[in-house]
Amino acid sequence: MSPSESVGEAVREHGAPRYRRLLPAAVADAWEPGDGRSGRRVRRTTRDWFVDVCVFLCAACFAVATAAAKGEPSYVPAWLLAADQLTGVLGCVALWLRRRWPVALAVVLCLLSTFSEFVGGAGLAALFTVAVHRPLRVVAPVGAVSMAASFAYAYLRPEPEMPFAFLVALGVTLNVAVIGWGMFVRAQRRLMLSLRERVERAETEAELRAEQSRLRAEQAQRLAREQIAREMHDMLGHRLSLLSVHAGALEFNAGASREQVTQAAGVIRDSAHQALQDLREVIGVLRAGDDAEAGPSDPDRPQPTLAGLPSLVEESRQAGMRVTLLSEVGDPDAAPAAAGRTAYRVAQEGLTNARKHAPGAEVLVRVSGGPGDGLTVELRNPLPARKRTGVPGAGPGGLSEREGPGVGGAGRGLVGPVEREGTEIPGAGRGLIGLAERATLAGGRLACGPLASGEFQVRAWLPWPA
Repeated sequence: MSPSESVGEAVREHGAPRYRRLLPAAVADAWEPGDGRSGRRVRRTTRDWFVDVCVFLCAACFAVATAAAKGEPSYVPAWLLAADQLTGVLGCVALWLRRRWPVALAVVLCLLSTFSEFVGGAGLAALFTVAVHRPLRVVAPVGAVSMAASFAYAYLRPEPEMPFAFLVALGVTLNVAVIGWGMFVRAQRRLMLSLRERVERAETEAELRAEQSRLRAEQAQRLAREQIAREMHDMLGHRLSLLSVHAGALEFNAGASREQVTQAAGVIRDSAHQALQDLREVIGVLRAGDDAEAGPSDPDRPQPTLAGLPSLVEESRQAGMRVTLLSEVGDPDAAPAAAGRTAYRVAQEGLTNARKHAPGAEVLVRVSGGPGDGLTVELRNPLPARKRTGVPGAGPGGLSEREGPGVGGAGRGLVGPVEREGTEIPGAGRGLIGLAERATLAGGRLACGPLASGEFQVRAWLPWPA
C-alpha cells in the first residue's frame, strides 16, 4: 500500500480532523464540510509548512551551489552577476507565494531564468507547483515557456566548457522531469479523492440498503400481522358465533327437552373444541419464530377448501339458520387451493355476520364457475323492511366508509341489525374489510351492496386458471 493510500485509509477510518496535518491542504480541505470551492483561501497544514520550508531551502541551496561552482567568471560583468544573485534571492523568497499564485509566479520566474542562473531552482519549484495544482491545459503552455527560457539562457549566456546542445538538453530534461513528477503527484491526489468519494458513496448506498431492508422487514411484519388477524377473525368469529347462538337458545328456551339441551350442549362443546384448536394453531405460528420447540400443535392440519362448504352450511343449519347452498361447480376438489380457501372464508364470514346481526333471515349461498372463467361466490339475504328504502353505511357495490347496517362500515353483517334489542352479537368491525383484502391478495375482487330487489349481496370473484 502506497503512503497516499495509507493516509487515505486512516482518514476514512478515523476522520479528517485528526489527520489533517498529515495531508496536503488541497486534499484535507476536501474532507471537511463543503467542497473547498467557496472562494476562501485554503489553510496550510503542518505538512504544507514543512514542504514549503524544504522547497525554499532546496532553491536557496541550488543558488548557493551554483554560485560556488561558478565562482567569479571573468567573462560575466559584475553588474550582471550582482543582478543574478539578487534575482535568485527574490525568486527563493517568492516561493512562499507559490500556492496562492502558482501560474503567475512560474511564468515570471521562467522569464527571469532566461538570464539568471541563480533563479533556476526557484523556477523549477514553481513549475512543479503548477503541475501539481493545475490541469494539463494550463501546465502545457507554462512548460513551453520554461523550455523556451532554457533555449534562451543557453543562447544568451553560453558556457565555454559546455556545448550549446548539452545545455539545451539539460534544461529540457529538467523541465520534463519536474512536470512529470508534478503530474504524478496530482494523479495520486485525485485518486485519493476519488477513493474517498467511492467510500462515501458506498456508505450512503449501504445506509440506503439498510433502510430499505428495515422498511421491507416492517412491511413484512405488518402484512404477517394482518394475515394472522384475518385468520383469527375468520376462524374464531365463526366458532364463537355458534357458541353464542346455542348458548342464547338455551337461555331463552327454558322449556327445552333434555334431548334438545343435550344436543345444544354437544354443539357448544364441539364448537369450543374447534375454536381452541384454531386458537392453538394461530398461537403456535406466532411463537414458532421465538421458540424452536414451540410450534403449531398440528402443522399438517388441512386448510379449508371449496369442498368443505357443505359442512360449513350444515353447521349453520344446526345453529338454527335457514341457509340454501347452490353449487354449480362440477368438481370442487379441482378448484385452486388459494381460490377455494378464499371462497370458503367468504362464505364463512358471510354466514357469521348473518348469524350475528340477522338471526332467522334466510341466506342464499351460490357458488359457480370453472377453469378459465374464475370462481364466483355470492351470498344474498333480504333486508329488513325498515331498511329497504335506504341503507345508510352501505356503498353502491363496495365497502362503506361509515357505520351502518350493511356489510360495510363497522361490520354489521349481511343484513340489518337484529330485531330484538340487546341480543345482537358484537363484532370486531373488520370482517368484510379483511375479506376484501384477502380477495385482492388472491388476485380477485369483492363487492357488496343493496340490490333493487330489497336484498343485500356479497359477491366475490376469484381467478381459476384454465
